[in-house]
Amino acid sequence: MHRQLNRPRRTRAVSSAMVVVALACIGATGWYASSDVAQASRKGESVLMFDDFVGPAGTSPDPRYWGHAVGGGGWGNDEAQVYTDDPANSRLDGEGNLVIEARPDGSGYTSARLVTLDRFAFQYGRAEARIKLPSGQGLHPAFWLMGTDVNRVGWPQSGEIDVIETINDASFYHSALHGPSADGTPWEVKAEGSGNMSDDFHDYWVERSPDRIAFGIDDAVTGEFSRADLAPGQEWVFDKPFSLLLNVAVGGRWPGDVGTDTTFPAAMLVDWVRVTDE
Repeated sequence: MHRQLNRPRRTRAVSSAMVVVALACIGATGWYASSDVAQASRKGESVLMFDDFVGPAGTSPDPRYWGHAVGGGGWGNDEAQVYTDDPANSRLDGEGNLVIEARPDGSGYTSARLVTLDRFAFQYGRAEARIKLPSGQGLHPAFWLMGTDVNRVGWPQSGEIDVIETINDASFYHSALHGPSADGTPWEVKAEGSGNMSDDFHDYWVERSPDRIAFGIDDAVTGEFSRADLAPGQEWVFDKPFSLLLNVAVGGRWPGDVGTDTTFPAAMLVDWVRVTDE
């Protein structure tokens, strides 16, 4: 996602009808109300991590799970934002949501990137988050995973799993895997589809099992990839622990410059994050 310097070399297309099916599941059984998530589980699974962001307005999210990656101003796709740990950029809203907010700051922008690195990681299972995404020219929100060895081996050797990304008017979704080739160059496979992704909260999820990763929105599977899908020379680096990340980026090569009609502060709301072992 944010570390990628070039757009995809290899793509698996997904029909835009899939996201229409996903969005139609709102209000059915595709996601849980936040009060139910801690107790609800599919048969045989256990909850490895759950945060429903309940707490007083203005406080930081649970430090057992969440830290901040601080810095920026050129990270990833030459993005414009600087990530901070200031409550102005990331805080609980007192109504059961985490707010991650991009804000103007003089000639630039501040935002937040929350990470579970060194606090929580998982290898196999299902990670999901109920999120309301922002929209506006130049905005780039994301829920994604990174290999916990990233500081030792670097990217793309660490691997990257983009559960959900949108840019600009959030009129399409993007989910992807990034990994290394034998010569060290990055590869990408992705699932994309159209739909108004900022209209409401949706449940964005990834399921990880040996040699296989599947993505979905609400009740719909939107993409599935396996080790066998890779081209010669492409390496599968996903059967190891990964940590979680949530952020709102601003500007850069993918979304482009911020538009004059983009409304700030621009907030991504996260109702809950849940990881189970199945």
